[in-house]
Amino acid sequence: MKKAKIKITFYKRVSLPLSIPKNYKSIMIIDERISRQSYMLDAAKQIMTAARTAPKGKGIDILEIITITEREIEILSQEMKKLSEETGLKFLMRDSENILSADALILIGTKEQKQALNCGYCGFPTCAEKPQNTPCAINSIDVGIAIGSACSKASDLRVDSRVMFSAGWAAQRIGWMKGCHQIIGIPISASSKNPFFDRKPKETETK
Repeated sequence: MKKAKIKITFYKRVSLPLSIPKNYKSIMIIDERISRQSYMLDAAKQIMTAARTAPKGKGIDILEIITITEREIEILSQEMKKLSEETGLKFLMRDSENILSADALILIGTKEQKQALNCGYCGFPTCAEKPQNTPCAINSIDVGIAIGSACSKASDLRVDSRVMFSAGWAAQRIGWMKGCHQIIGIPISASSKNPFFDRKPKETETK
């Protein structure tokens, strides 16, 4: 009886001859560790879409959403360390180390636009009386709703995440999202344990 030669196709398309029954023609083997980065980028895109399609005040969309990976995450980490040194806020130093465990990091921010509702939610009676540097509360609410939608999608995809004001603050200083403020970061990861929880503060070395 002749043995049929087929190929086993790996994620990197490595082919090996193998003798198995004739009715089998091909076997696809995908290693999760190898395919993880590609999957996480796809997950980040879906999470950004979830943030984009979230409800918005008066239906006006002035949100900006981006994803950063690898080198840009390292740049953001360094900026968070600088911010920690300048402000003395230790949680920034802790978070700067923490985001290095992320496979990708989504940033969500809003541009400034008065909604002409005169709702007083910003603390001033009318939109005309609101100082220029005071955020419109409706813009802030839009960011919050988008974050909730984004994290919900991350949960649907079984991707670990955490909402980080610290990452967004540093990203705002870098200026990746021109004209945006109230930026919030959402690092995502696929590992055996969520790296963004049960964190210990980074201790300063003493001589």
